[in-house]
Amino acid sequence: MLETLHRIVQAVNSAPDLESALQIIVSRVKKAMGADVVSVYLTDFESHEHVLQATDGLLPEAVGEVRLPLYQGLIGLVCERAEPVNISDAHSHPRYLFVHETGEKRYHGFLGVPIIQNRKVLGVLVARQLEQRSFADQEVTFLFTLAAQLAGAITHARTSGELASMQGTQEVMARYFEGRAGATGVALGKGVVAYPPADLNAVPDRPNEDPEAEAVVFVAAVANVSAEIQALCRRIGGSLPAEDRALFDAWLMMLDSDTLVTGTLERIRAGGWAPGALRATVEEHAQVFDAMEDVYLRERASDVRDLGRRILMHLQNQNSSTPEYPEQTVLVGEDVSAMQLAEVPRERLAGVVSASGSSFSHVAILARAMGVPAVMGVVGLPVARMDGLRLILDGYRGRVYASPPESVRAEYERVAAEDREISAELEALRSLPCETLDKVAVPLYLNTGLVLEASLVDDDEVAGVGLYRTELLFMVRDRFPGEEVQMRSYRRVLETFAPRPVTMRTLDIGGDKPLPYFPVNESNPFLGWRGIRISLDHPEIFLTQVRALLRAAEGLHNLRLLLPMISTLAELYDAKVLIRRAYDELVEEGHAVRMPPLGVMIEVPALIYQADALARRVDFLSIGTNDLTQYLLAVDRNNARVAGIYDDMHPAVLGAVHLLVKVGKERKCEVSVCGEMAGNPTAAVLLLGMGVDSLSMSAGSLLRVKRVIRSFEQRQAEELLEDALGCEDAAMVHALMQQTLEQMGLGGLIRPGK
Repeated sequence: MLETLHRIVQAVNSAPDLESALQIIVSRVKKAMGADVVSVYLTDFESHEHVLQATDGLLPEAVGEVRLPLYQGLIGLVCERAEPVNISDAHSHPRYLFVHETGEKRYHGFLGVPIIQNRKVLGVLVARQLEQRSFADQEVTFLFTLAAQLAGAITHARTSGELASMQGTQEVMARYFEGRAGATGVALGKGVVAYPPADLNAVPDRPNEDPEAEAVVFVAAVANVSAEIQALCRRIGGSLPAEDRALFDAWLMMLDSDTLVTGTLERIRAGGWAPGALRATVEEHAQVFDAMEDVYLRERASDVRDLGRRILMHLQNQNSSTPEYPEQTVLVGEDVSAMQLAEVPRERLAGVVSASGSSFSHVAILARAMGVPAVMGVVGLPVARMDGLRLILDGYRGRVYASPPESVRAEYERVAAEDREISAELEALRSLPCETLDKVAVPLYLNTGLVLEASLVDDDEVAGVGLYRTELLFMVRDRFPGEEVQMRSYRRVLETFAPRPVTMRTLDIGGDKPLPYFPVNESNPFLGWRGIRISLDHPEIFLTQVRALLRAAEGLHNLRLLLPMISTLAELYDAKVLIRRAYDELVEEGHAVRMPPLGVMIEVPALIYQADALARRVDFLSIGTNDLTQYLLAVDRNNARVAGIYDDMHPAVLGAVHLLVKVGKERKCEVSVCGEMAGNPTAAVLLLGMGVDSLSMSAGSLLRVKRVIRSFEQRQAEELLEDALGCEDAAMVHALMQQTLEQMGLGGLIRPGK
């Protein structure tokens, strides 16, 4: 039977569509098992029915027409139990249900196995026999294995719209496609499909006869793209805060980088034509980002490829025609870029949907800054069929509705109106202090991963920068940046915020974040050579950066140093020795530098149990809840199979953060939270209850967090924290907090509508 199973699986995998795969299953299983009937029922929990979708033995015309009650009959029993049901005399079973519309006879032998994906029953695979028969164990496992094979195909068919077409409904389903929330909000509009202007992957390798002439053409193309980006920045800049306008500067910086431009010129001068040299350089650079575990940095690969496509377009002399954007445009694409988004007139842009990407994509960052709802990473989205369709985006739940029925549209129109009211209420909070009802101040700081030689944010809403990642400055070059280059970059950031503090995390590379010129290949990068471990093993790199940071703060004195990936006190001691050495050198050289406050980023769970010793040796602790949650729960949040387990509201995570805050208070050591948890309004209440000194988050979260903090007293938050710590799982914590916010009229901060 194993060989038969193998052949059926091969045939199913080769089937052109779900309908063919189901027919292969029922016909071949019937023959292999000697059964009288084999059928597949697909489960629809919304209509509370099982739909007969394929059969060999029942009436063919019953397919797609016969619908059984969700939890009635033996099919319902299999769904209810979510396990195989093997009955020798089904006719005498109390759950037996005779369905004459299928041409059914009085079958006795019954074997039904559930088709399950991600703990959810998708359908039931059934074999039936006229005579009494208990199916053998190997037949049960045979059917069970085939059911597992079907699960993936059914999931894909549902999300792609194929299943809806099979069942005689609209070609594109009225049900929603599921993705990840990129920017909160609700949008209703018309789909406009964005596609790349040029295909880098299609460029062949060719020699060039005149390298210098080819180089001139390439440099001119780069200059044209640079001019386009500057024009886009001027057009859209007025609707963005300075931090997010800096995205455009990041692209310009990439165009001017040694790696992208110089690398291509070197290939041209080695004999390759410009398009081929560009393709090779772009892909080499993008693959460095692709290999990273850090979501934010991995998404930069899309930016590199987008720049490459735009340069290629100019090399090919393709002047892109300006597309027509209707009112309430919903931009849709396989991989929508931030530049494509910026090309849509702001007054016509309603939302953005991307089949790939995450909430860390530049397009998602830009959408949040513009107040435009976005849904990213939409699985099975039939992008090519979205053009011109009426679409609804639910940026809270990460859903996209295509050609929705009027009832759904009417409901979301109501929700969108309420969202506009909430946004207006939040805008009224600008310039008001972030403090509780009983006047406890909670400073809000900015997280930014944009390492730019440009100004960032200058907004009274933030008390400073709580986390500034320095690694991108290193990643856009073909060698380590020197002390002067680093100093100038850091100085601009520190000047922008002075006298407000700026917490700069020292270089956090290695393992999952290799540099193009300093690759680190490891089998388990999350537990590998990274962060402070590399800095200590290469003191020349660390000392150069620390010297640049100290010099950049000269006369400003608003620098705070943050050390990443510390896991032992010995690492902290060694880092402090090097920092003191850099300071002493600069003093001897005549620089008027000061020793900045020093902090440690709490990411490794081991530090929870050494928090007291740590707090006695540093000026502040910064809790990175993203990695801390991953390590505590042993979950890679980017792995779709287990991402559902990742939850920073897990009682264990709350308990760990609470313990760190308590130790900080006992030792009079400042404790801040800089992970995504800080920007979540529900979590912010619990962090308030713990007594954290400050919260650091992306700009888009500031007003929502301020709103919730201004609605509570410290005592209320402490009581809620006590209840949350008593919960046994994250679901209970979420339910508690959602109920609390709903009762206080704050539900609109965490879900669509008021």
